[in-house]
Amino acid sequence: MEHGNSQIARVERVFNEWARGGRADGMERRHGPFARRAFDWLEVGAGDRYLDVGCGNGYSVRWAAAVDPSVRALGLDVAGEMIALAERMSAAHPNAGFLRDRFPSERLDDGSFDAVFSMEALYYLPDLDAALAAVRRLLAPGGRFACVVDFFEEHEASHSWPDDLGVAMKRLSAAGWGEAIARAGLELAHQERLENSLITCATLPA
Repeated sequence: MEHGNSQIARVERVFNEWARGGRADGMERRHGPFARRAFDWLEVGAGDRYLDVGCGNGYSVRWAAAVDPSVRALGLDVAGEMIALAERMSAAHPNAGFLRDRFPSERLDDGSFDAVFSMEALYYLPDLDAALAAVRRLLAPGGRFACVVDFFEEHEASHSWPDDLGVAMKRLSAAGWGEAIARAGLELAHQERLENSLITCATLPA
């Protein structure tokens, strides 16, 4: 647990620094096209409950909130300054909310989401298998999950990132992501590489 706490603290520090330094907007611009492809696969619709794990400035939460006023969209991030930024940027969306917490979070109920999304976040977590198991628990039957990572085995230019940032990161291959999804009890539905992004999508059987 001590290792996990120190890892989360380092991640929090990095992303708070990025929020203060104005890097969140650049992240949205760079990741946006790839995040949008994964988001579109989720097919968020009226009445859906949506969660973004590691939401940053909240751009995908705003996408979900804009689908229909009945969508309940929630963004979770460990970095308080990212959450504050997301809240400011999402003020026009009353159906968008944000939670500062680590993931897995004890403040989220099992089966309470129809769609879960994550962009460039899960590989920072101390226990990826536990995180994916938490995604499964959070999904309602028939729920959808999509994640995007740029740090993966086949993207060799990313391999230096843990040393560059001073933060531990879990590097898997594309096949490894599929295997981790299966271990969590989710069914792999789609996987593709777009430029330097790996998109992995899965479902929880109804």
